[in-house]
Amino acid sequence: MTEVFFYHLQRQPLERALPLLLSKCLERGWRVVVQAATDERIAALDDVLWTYRDDSFLPHGTARDGDPTDQPIFLTTGAENPNGAAVRALVEGAHPEAVDGYERVLILFDGADDEALATARAQWKILKEAGHSLAYWQQDDEGRWQKKA
Repeated sequence: MTEVFFYHLQRQPLERALPLLLSKCLERGWRVVVQAATDERIAALDDVLWTYRDDSFLPHGTARDGDPTDQPIFLTTGAENPNGAAVRALVEGAHPEAVDGYERVLILFDGADDEALATARAQWKILKEAGHSLAYWQQDDEGRWQKKA
């Protein structure tokens, strides 16, 4: 079964937390597909991944960038896996239509948003009932991830 990690964002916004998690995936040799709910969020994440650090960027692309199989990280609003990713990251309440076939699924949600919390709770329940291995990570006061469940 797929490991599903829920990341409860409290100390850092998505634009700071996601690049760090994506970096760790790439360090492990994993390709990643990032699914957001809107094209606007995809455009914003595209910008962030080019500029999140002064001394580096995360190699990535979107549908408009050509062959997705060339992209270690692919940004989309759809359920496809065009780059053969081992990891799927869901942001902005994107729903996990299919998590099977991935080594890991990351679900990042804003802890200050009641709707995002409700969506994450519903996703947890559905994925738990489907028999997936779940873990819940929350940020501590310094922004480090602490496993809570």
